[in-house]
Amino acid sequence: MLIIGIAGGTGCGKTTVVQQIIDDLPKNEVCIISQDSYYKDTSHLTLEERTKINFDHPQAIDFDLLVSHLEELKKGNTIEQPIYSFVEHNRIKKTETTHPKKVVIVEGILILTNPNIRTLFDIKIYVHADSDERLIRRLKRDMAERGRDLEEILNRYQNTLKPMHLQFIEPTKEYADLIIPNNKYNTVAIDLMRTIIHQKLI
Repeated sequence: MLIIGIAGGTGCGKTTVVQQIIDDLPKNEVCIISQDSYYKDTSHLTLEERTKINFDHPQAIDFDLLVSHLEELKKGNTIEQPIYSFVEHNRIKKTETTHPKKVVIVEGILILTNPNIRTLFDIKIYVHADSDERLIRRLKRDMAERGRDLEEILNRYQNTLKPMHLQFIEPTKEYADLIIPNNKYNTVAIDLMRTIIHQKLI
């Protein structure tokens, strides 16, 4: 099993990079695990209280559960991956049955902040994008997919996202084996990743 960690700031285009990588892989040989699924359970809080949580701080992530799930997959066991609702700011009761595959891709803004998870990654990638571009993508996504209004998004970006990015996310570049610029010039980096993956799978 090859476990790949893909990190980068909010709106940097991690999902696009993941898709570019897996497009060249057989669907039955790869699974994707999102850090967002592992936000801590906040059922004991009201919706109003949950909206005030700093979800861009490493403490918001249930890293213990994520580590244990990755270890189970490495052993060849199936896991029940949590499902998170960005509208409710909490996990839902349903889970997603996830089977071990030859390639496991873990993506999320904070995944390289945790040393226990970093040791499980065979390859660590950081996706870089301009801060203005990341904000624009965040605006479009949160308004279209997560039911957020413009004022809420901008307030969260200014008061939470940007300072957390500078404090926790940007510094994790130093742990990356490969830094990929998310623009039209990233084709060499993507091709390199595909080559490495194919070599590992032989």
